[in-house]
Amino acid sequence: MTETPQHPSAKTVLIVEDDRGVMELLKIVLEREGFRMSEAIDGEEALQKARGTPNPDLILLDLMLPKSGGFEVVRELQDENTGNIPVVIMTGRAMDRSTSEMILHEPNVREYLEKPIKPAALCALLHKLLNTRPSAR
Repeated sequence: MTETPQHPSAKTVLIVEDDRGVMELLKIVLEREGFRMSEAIDGEEALQKARGTPNPDLILLDLMLPKSGGFEVVRELQDENTGNIPVVIMTGRAMDRSTSEMILHEPNVREYLEKPIKPAALCALLHKLLNTRPSAR
């Protein structure tokens, strides 16, 4: 039996992005879909917020970050308190097949998206991963 999809306002997405323009775009897209959100601009802040109470329901993680990069953050998040939070990697760098497969083999990584992020694809992915339904506009 599948769970009834929840309203997006029941879910919090942590956006980890150091580019202010990309961050603003992501916030507009998620807000329009009805998700709650939190934001971090570097790996250190991302880990702090991911380990906060309550944990986010999903993390949108830029791979290239100041202080500690996306790979390090993904690995750090695999502890008992945050290991069950799904992570969606975002990257502006073209990755070869072996690198993308390596990322997708991390237990907490569900998907990776190449920038520029397509809002419709992002929303569909978030609704699928979080079992939410798009809000009626």
